[in-house]
Amino acid sequence: MTRRMTGLRHRPGVGALRGAVLLAVLLGQAHTGAAQILAPKPSWDAVLQRFADTLQANVAVDDVGGVAAGVVVDGDLVWARAFGWADRDRHLPMGTASISRVGSISKTVTATLMMRLVDQGVLSLDDPVSRYLPEIREIADPRPGAPPVTFRLLGSHTAGIVREPVLKDAASGPISGWEQKVLASIPKTRFDTVPGMRYQYSNIGFGILGLAVSRAAGRPFIDLVGDEVFRPLGMTASTFVVDSTLAPRLAAGYVNRRDGTIDSEVPAREHAGRGYKVPNGGVYTTLADLGRLMGALSGVPGLRILSDASRREMLRVQTPEHPGRGYGLGLSVEVDSTGREIAGHGGSVAGYTAYIAFDPDARIGVVLLRNYQSGATNLGRAATGLVSELRGG
Repeated sequence: MTRRMTGLRHRPGVGALRGAVLLAVLLGQAHTGAAQILAPKPSWDAVLQRFADTLQANVAVDDVGGVAAGVVVDGDLVWARAFGWADRDRHLPMGTASISRVGSISKTVTATLMMRLVDQGVLSLDDPVSRYLPEIREIADPRPGAPPVTFRLLGSHTAGIVREPVLKDAASGPISGWEQKVLASIPKTRFDTVPGMRYQYSNIGFGILGLAVSRAAGRPFIDLVGDEVFRPLGMTASTFVVDSTLAPRLAAGYVNRRDGTIDSEVPAREHAGRGYKVPNGGVYTTLADLGRLMGALSGVPGLRILSDASRREMLRVQTPEHPGRGYGLGLSVEVDSTGREIAGHGGSVAGYTAYIAFDPDARIGVVLLRNYQSGATNLGRAATGLVSELRGG
């Protein structure tokens, strides 16, 4: 339904949710090693309170839905808060165990799967993708004499491929048909430059990557992610298809527009599928589960599903424009004001926005999940800024 934005009554805030945080995590996120919120450092109290107060105020100003926020150390939640509504129509508060779509953070998951298969000897980063997916040769406008597209190039957005295919309804259709949508999109996709020359963000590139990884392993992509990433990390609330057991925890999505209207219909329809956009935008997950993923990418001993070499390769800047900062494999890497690196990724789909940021050396991370399109909080700036503050505290 599309409606005019109205005031939210009985808005849940920091005080109202504080006592329920631990219970929500124990009930909704109970998996080995992440069944409780551990105690944050006492020196962080003031920083976290300011952060919570700002989020609470911004959610109130936005007057749309809710935000869930978490701080992670060594892969475990040490602090979590939720503000606003998971479902504004039913007056259900956002919870710290609420499930959200995370958009392009799915690319981080896909890249993690790719590196897991590299470690297993299933594929090599510098293998030509055409070895497993010969249909990739149908991409239009190839440059004469250009090098082949490899897994590394797709995973770092340096394959020279445009962002989206020129195919009607490429981003719509059931989840079960996503592979066919990728194959139909490939001839409607073109090269914009020579592979390896520069960074160019490509959603269809990661769709192709997911299908190629699946072909190399000889197993369905969604099954691979579950078997090789979600289950080994204990990400029990992470999925591509929300079943009846997880549905009660799914936050409704809201597209809030500049004219003051809120659309919940488009986000609701997309739960049935987004065409080819599964490896690059199909993941549903939670604060705690994303904490487990950041722990794995930080090398936490109990979460080591990747070799150190593969983990470091994901964090190494692969893009040529700005040595030391840019894009690795499924991760952005930036340098903060202290000169230290923070890795992360953002995500945005209809009705949901999200951001993860973490220092892989300090093993500190921040997760922000929002069930509406835009608001007063810049999620990326807020997440990376908090990582920087906590790292220094």
